[in-house]
Amino acid sequence: MNEPRSTPRREWLIAAGLILLALVPSIAGAFRIGEIASGAPETAENARFIQMPLPVVLHIVGALVYSLVGAFQFLPGLRRRHTAWHRFAGRYLLVPAGLTVAASGLWMTAFYDTPAIADGAVAITRYVVGALMFAFILLGVAAIARRDYSSHGSWMIRAYALAMGAGTQVLTAGASVLVFGEPGAFGHFVQLAAGWLVNAAVAEWVIARRRAASRRRPATVAA
Repeated sequence: MNEPRSTPRREWLIAAGLILLALVPSIAGAFRIGEIASGAPETAENARFIQMPLPVVLHIVGALVYSLVGAFQFLPGLRRRHTAWHRFAGRYLLVPAGLTVAASGLWMTAFYDTPAIADGAVAITRYVVGALMFAFILLGVAAIARRDYSSHGSWMIRAYALAMGAGTQVLTAGASVLVFGEPGAFGHFVQLAAGWLVNAAVAEWVIARRRAASRRRPATVAA
């Protein structure tokens, strides 16, 4: 049976949704880079970025590449028809960008003088998320090296879900502010943790569906 020549509309909608999810943090990141590049006046909110710009610039650029290019890596139709691009993008764009995002996030958490609201549980959670994302990408690379395509996809989905937490946090924080008003330290932690947990849950649901479809495929072919 010939492969379809066009990517199903549903897959393009998935990519569009992922890009939209990355849009708000990407705009905020572009504004931050512009602020650094233009030599904006130092304030309490931007002092850590002005004084130590390298990690935040690496984080923003890495996240932009990772989120936008990654949105197309999980589309089955596109991946099947453009395997060379999938491999090139994964090897030379997504893995370096993803590791940069995770490492720079850990760097900022460790060395930036953050507001008190971002200390304690928030900082610990950022360490955990950054370390997990870094580990998931390396596990995905190890899986593809031994040609375990299923495990490779699962680890990369998990890593991407954590990286997209900033987009989901815009939604969880917005909903929380509307209901409860401006948060304190605990509320801020809940907002951030909710974004990562929602994405992690969706990732595991997608992985479970992929595995179920893979188990059904041989029986379908035999029939």
